[in-house]
Amino acid sequence: MPAPSSTLSPSSHSAGAITDVAGIEVGHFSDTRRPTGCTVVMAREGAVAGVDVRGAAPGTRETDLLSTGNLVQQVHAVMLAGGSAWGLAAADGAMQWLEERGIGMDVRFGTLPIVPAAVLFDLPMGDARIRPDAAAGYAACDAASNAPPAEGNVGAGSGALVGKLFGVHRAMKGGIGTASVTVGGVTVGALIAVNSLGDVIDHDTAQPVAGARTEDGTALLDTRRALLRGELPKPLLAGTNTTLGVVATDAVLTKVQANRLANVAHDGLARAINPVHTMSDGDTLFALATGRVPLEGNAPGMTVLGTMAAEAVAIATLRAVHAAQSVTVGELHIPSATDFAAARG
Repeated sequence: MPAPSSTLSPSSHSAGAITDVAGIEVGHFSDTRRPTGCTVVMAREGAVAGVDVRGAAPGTRETDLLSTGNLVQQVHAVMLAGGSAWGLAAADGAMQWLEERGIGMDVRFGTLPIVPAAVLFDLPMGDARIRPDAAAGYAACDAASNAPPAEGNVGAGSGALVGKLFGVHRAMKGGIGTASVTVGGVTVGALIAVNSLGDVIDHDTAQPVAGARTEDGTALLDTRRALLRGELPKPLLAGTNTTLGVVATDAVLTKVQANRLANVAHDGLARAINPVHTMSDGDTLFALATGRVPLEGNAPGMTVLGTMAAEAVAIATLRAVHAAQSVTVGELHIPSATDFAAARG
């Protein structure tokens, strides 16, 4: 099994960020008490939104309203958080922050911010009683800007791990990553918090970059091949993993198209994580369209936008593990892809 490269793949250099999409801001809150946190993707002026939940163990909020037959057309932020289902409380803080600034949907009796959310399971990393709450979500909004967001061990990626199928002690550090692709004057960006049961794969080389390690911890196991040759995984608790993300574009999309973009964007996860969408992952991708660029004339259509979204998701997933740093919590030491490769020379 080849060692993971200490050099980023060409596709991950100068890959841009989701904030390259006009109208999108990102803010992180990282808890200093243990590795956990939350990340907000904000669209103050509103964005047409869709969602696609592929994992079998999701933790989500306000995803039903994004169905094409339902009333609400736009959202004002998406919250991604650690802390399992407890972390959904971070969305309350985002709602408070947006309401205080008059951002939301006019419901006659007040301005109602629409903030869908999804959570990942990072409770093995330190004191599980510490998880993102409303104050954490509010702080993430305070930190939001249109600057390229930090990557790696920050926000919702703070406590993320990858490659846990053979036990947490053989996993590696996950994180959060971002990327963007521009074609024909239209930009699609992605922000992905990677906490997968499976390995992270370089989609250009098809080689594992981070994931389950061999029993002695010195090499990558390659989970896919291990499973196919009959190695048995550890018993799993449902929902203890999950990769979350937001795909955003400046294109004008309908709600039907936004949902389709979220759907096709999962192709990027399938290229970059193996296995993916498992019974123990709650993999969820949101799509936001800020509506700055009409899809007319020579502008790319939905087929091209879908290709761009999948590419941005795959690159952002890879960037998440390349930007991650190793952590030690109690007796648990989790190496990162970069440190692991450096240690192997």
